[in-house]
Amino acid sequence: MDIRQLRYFLAIAKEEQITRAAKTLSMEQPPLSRQLKLMEQELGVSLFERNGKQLKLTQPGIILQKKAEKLIHQLNETITEIQEIDQGLRGTLSIGSVFSCVSLLPEKMKQYREKYPDVIFKILEGDHFTLGRHLENRDIELVITRLPFESDSPSSKYDIIHLPSDPFVVVAPQDWIESQPSIHMRDIASLPLLALKSDRTVRLNEKIVNECRRFGFEPNIVCECSSVAIIIALVVAGIGATILPKSVMSSFPMSEIKMLDILDATFQSDVGIVWLRERYLSKSAQAFIDTFKEDQF
Repeated sequence: MDIRQLRYFLAIAKEEQITRAAKTLSMEQPPLSRQLKLMEQELGVSLFERNGKQLKLTQPGIILQKKAEKLIHQLNETITEIQEIDQGLRGTLSIGSVFSCVSLLPEKMKQYREKYPDVIFKILEGDHFTLGRHLENRDIELVITRLPFESDSPSSKYDIIHLPSDPFVVVAPQDWIESQPSIHMRDIASLPLLALKSDRTVRLNEKIVNECRRFGFEPNIVCECSSVAIIIALVVAGIGATILPKSVMSSFPMSEIKMLDILDATFQSDVGIVWLRERYLSKSAQAFIDTFKEDQF
């Protein structure tokens, strides 16, 4: 069994059909069927359960899929590492970002592109769990995120570079609050609040709730939502106010909302860059991380 056969097997496992897999691999169906038969004969097991044209992995097939994916990833990363020894930065840099950190990217991408114009960016946006899976699948190399990174994997799997912390601000409808540019924590107690959280990502909201409790009140939360964009739309509609990291607001027009600094709050939102500890980071990814490090010295 060789690497070529493993790639064939993974294509079949993904498509769950020989015909579709052959099309994906740009080859004819009979040779692909023969290769699968040879693999099963060599291993002495059935890798798929057949139901007409539909194929489902057996238990041995599931184990082989996991091992094969890891082997292919390692091979691809080894090839990348070897090729980068004598080459300049080029190719595609795939990164992920939670929506609340998207505003941190444009300036860094501009700086990076000035130095490395041959690198093309691919950006995926999602919550911690979605981006954690993309990291595991090697769809992306690193994630710009709020910390802690609440993925399915333990924190020991990741390396993290901490970026400058981000203060929280109150975001409210324009006509709710007078013209002052700031607010005290005690004044937040009377506001109906929209909370940024989901069933799986809760730590940012917990930080806000704990700060309110430190000032002796429970926040009046009237809505919980996992989308920053939806929360801002609700603020514009006058449903409530919200508390968000300040940098988030650079992604939204301020004509219909008001942003107020919190004068006596001590809490901040931690930000960082996360990547898989055991994975080889391409030179392109390392150089992108360096653009953020420059601001810390």
